[in-house]
Amino acid sequence: MRVKERLAARWLDAAYRGDAWLIVLRPVEWLYRWLVAQRARRYASGTTPVWHASVPVIIVGNITLGGTGKSPLVAWLSRWLSERGWRPGIVARGYGGRAVGYPLRVTRETPTSECGDEPRMLAEQTGVPVVVDPDRPRGACKLVEAGCDILLSDDGLQHLALGRDVEIVVVDGRRGFGNGRCLPAGPLREPLSRLGSVSAVVVNGEPRFVPPDGAYVMALAPVAWRSLNDGRCVPLTPLPFSGPVNAIAGIGNPRRFQHTLERLGVTSTLHAFADHHVYRRADFARVADRPLVMTAKDAVKCRGLAPAGSWVLDVEAVPEPSFVAWLEEHPAMRRPRDDDDRAAAD
Repeated sequence: MRVKERLAARWLDAAYRGDAWLIVLRPVEWLYRWLVAQRARRYASGTTPVWHASVPVIIVGNITLGGTGKSPLVAWLSRWLSERGWRPGIVARGYGGRAVGYPLRVTRETPTSECGDEPRMLAEQTGVPVVVDPDRPRGACKLVEAGCDILLSDDGLQHLALGRDVEIVVVDGRRGFGNGRCLPAGPLREPLSRLGSVSAVVVNGEPRFVPPDGAYVMALAPVAWRSLNDGRCVPLTPLPFSGPVNAIAGIGNPRRFQHTLERLGVTSTLHAFADHHVYRRADFARVADRPLVMTAKDAVKCRGLAPAGSWVLDVEAVPEPSFVAWLEEHPAMRRPRDDDDRAAAD
């Protein structure tokens, strides 16, 4: 991990722990909170325009820095919607990628240097249309033109230019909201009061903090080991390797990956990288002495770079039944034909 990445990781750890020295950053935090509030007012008042799609839009995001598990929930939602006859599409910022032109339709062959790692991962996992565009309304419009009748915006909570019907905030169960302060005195992108206006809060894992009233819980469940070389999937047990392993994780919360490995009985040495890290061959020089395992998000960037015999741990979001029931009853899930059927029944 580079010096800048190490410093950022240490600051984020301090923010979640609530280290006392962060108090010196509170004057900057007050300025940040004022700017966030002013921006929200401009959108709410119509001073800055909001584009509303002709189809329902579900936002999945977070109010904290660092990984929370929102992309696995987006993947689950896309499958859940597809099973119910919807034609979902996913729009994302494409962080870490730079394309020649936008909007960019993401496929299994799109280089992550153009689309970013999470959109490429979602395209592989879901098979639904995925579009990246720094201008989210433009990307969303592209999906509607492609025939999508419901949209999922990955990490879109703060992208207020795109109108929304449902806002889902995902929170890490271990780290929660850290010290409850906004940037740079804490890990919050928005004040905790923002949770009062969202549609649902989903906690990833059993919460080690007092969650907001009415919050739902989900788990990230390992489903299979996948060979990085040929895509072959094998069951979780027996393990496809023996002995301790090296684990790489360039995600928002690398330690969560190591905890998952521990629950599977895998002893690992964690090599943590910054979120969205761009891997190079040199990164693998110190991990060649043991079998190598990684996350699905890392895998889309490591093919052709990682040693032969590397394995990917695939996981899926498993929301609690009460969340599924809430989603089924949400007005945004009512399709035009549902209203026609009700009218016919009456």
